[in-house]
Amino acid sequence: MNPMDLLNITNVGVFVIFTGAAGIILLSRPLDKIIMFSLLQGGFVMVLAAARYLDVAMAAALFDPISTIILLMAVMRINDIRTSRGEELA
Repeated sequence: MNPMDLLNITNVGVFVIFTGAAGIILLSRPLDKIIMFSLLQGGFVMVLAAARYLDVAMAAALFDPISTIILLMAVMRINDIRTSRGEELA
């Protein structure tokens, strides 16, 4: 068995998904979590494309950056509110 047979887009996508999920769980800073969330979304699009759900993969590829930007704006706003109240940021 050739070890390169295990290196296909589905396995790489699943590895990227698990890396992003582990980063979301283990990291404490909100901005780091957003970066890991984007990594998880990229793996999700890879798995969708490997499964030949290309219409869903295209929609996910279009909407994922928009949702990430909205999430980033929300985290920045929450940080602004916390600093104005004098709370310590994580």
